[in-house]
Amino acid sequence: MKEITVSVKNETGLHARPAAVIVGTASRFKSNIFAVKGGKEANLKSLLSLLGLGVCMGDTITLKADGPDESEALDAIISALSALGE
Repeated sequence: MKEITVSVKNETGLHARPAAVIVGTASRFKSNIFAVKGGKEANLKSLLSLLGLGVCMGDTITLKADGPDESEALDAIISALSALGE
């Protein structure tokens, strides 16, 4: 299992459209991918699960991936988050 902590820079946080981008990215991978914020964990392949975290701009989240393509999955999620923050 790999994990990394990131700060969300998108001004709307991870609501509706940005969350859909993250879910779409995560769904391309076989690994199980999760985000953790404030003790709550969300499956990044589920839009409702991710929205339930209520991630806002400036929040810090921990991304976890476990599976055969975990490194590639985390790299892709981080790239997507960076693109959303620009």
